[in-house]
Amino acid sequence: MTPQSKFEAVYKEVFPFWEGLTDPDRAYICQNSYLVTYPKGKNIHDGSECSGVILVRSGCLRLSMMSDEGKDITLYRLHKGDLCMLSASCVLDAITFDVFVDVEADSECVVISGPAFAAVAGRIPEIKIFALETAVSRFSDVMWVLQQILFMSMDKRLAVFLLDESVRTGLDTIELTHGQIARYMGSAREVVSRMLKYFANEGIVEVSRGGVKILDKKRLRELT
Repeated sequence: MTPQSKFEAVYKEVFPFWEGLTDPDRAYICQNSYLVTYPKGKNIHDGSECSGVILVRSGCLRLSMMSDEGKDITLYRLHKGDLCMLSASCVLDAITFDVFVDVEADSECVVISGPAFAAVAGRIPEIKIFALETAVSRFSDVMWVLQQILFMSMDKRLAVFLLDESVRTGLDTIELTHGQIARYMGSAREVVSRMLKYFANEGIVEVSRGGVKILDKKRLRELT
């Protein structure tokens, strides 16, 4: 299988407009596509340039925003099969805010050059519409995050976070430090530590160096 045919097989499943493209346009996108392996902890987009369209083949990416004071908050995560359009600012002129994309677990991704994708999207409305719809579809996740920050008490937010992480990983132990949990929630480590201590005293969780183990999911759900 040639590199082009390998990417074509992927894009045929991901892009509803793919079959409608001309052979030169399909070849151009494939020629400007790369298979990249990112190590855990690497920042792959800091909002300063058009990094490209990223398709997650395995692993996990985290999208976040950062304040002028350096405080960041998780917007959402991308897993296998998910597509990141916010890293391609040159494609989405209407998106004027900066997002950061960090690798949360060793990940293999297909990356399409932003300028190449933008060049084809500029001539074909269906691609532009797809890009906008893909970006907009994630704003429900962003609004959920804002709703938690603005309207939920800290104990409820932490309960929601722990339950969501348990569902995502399939484990009762959340292998994250207090600092990591705080960063994902857009809070302070001290606040998270105090609330975890309260949960532990109530017998809801067990806190250790390895993370946070959920002991009573029923009580945790009641908090939400």
